[in-house]
Amino acid sequence: MASMRLDKLLAGTGLVSRKEAGVLVKKGAVTVDGAVAKSADLHVDPETQTVTVNGRPLQYKEHVYLMMNKPEGYVSATDDPGPYVVSLLPQNYQKIGVFPCGRLDKNTVGLLLLTDDGTLSHRLLAPARHVDKEYLVRTKFPFSVEDEAVLEAGVDLETGVHTLPCEVDIRGEKELVIRIREGKYHQIKLMLRAVHNQVTYLERISFAGIPLDPSLSRGEFRELTEEEIASLKKQAEG
Repeated sequence: MASMRLDKLLAGTGLVSRKEAGVLVKKGAVTVDGAVAKSADLHVDPETQTVTVNGRPLQYKEHVYLMMNKPEGYVSATDDPGPYVVSLLPQNYQKIGVFPCGRLDKNTVGLLLLTDDGTLSHRLLAPARHVDKEYLVRTKFPFSVEDEAVLEAGVDLETGVHTLPCEVDIRGEKELVIRIREGKYHQIKLMLRAVHNQVTYLERISFAGIPLDPSLSRGEFRELTEEEIASLKKQAEG
């Protein structure tokens, strides 16, 4: 990691703004390798140097990757009326500009990735990547094996889009799991309408091969593990 200004490093943790970081430095509250920092524009390398704030070592990460179990009633896109999923996060994550990787509709629940890594998010969402997305679906009417065959082959949506082949696993008369490799707007709902059915419940249970953590209650989140981050980056580079 390249060196960076001390105030940018402090602000990158989400604990303070760059202006507030400058105030901390002036107060003598910040040290670099044991020495009190004299200037906010001092360049430091967080990988090789130790920075403390009020005596506590600074934990800095170049990017943040979160998994949230999105609850119903929240939107992931800022161009939709709120409330927004980012409002469920502590201020330190909001300050560093974490945003949803992709979108889930207001009434759709389940796995949502959030990050401040715009490059990774763009690559994962690029149509050419065909990243797997898996959904648990409950329907208004019984879902048949004939419907399964139609969806798996690809269907014409009312928007004029023809979907790619997908995988369908029937779990019950009105419950199934659908794995798609694209992300058209309202795609699952439109796919079910194409076979004359309706979605009554929709939950994303995995994204890019990463399953929703069953220990997360609705609205809860956690940081991704190093293994999960590595998996995402591998798919983004593929």
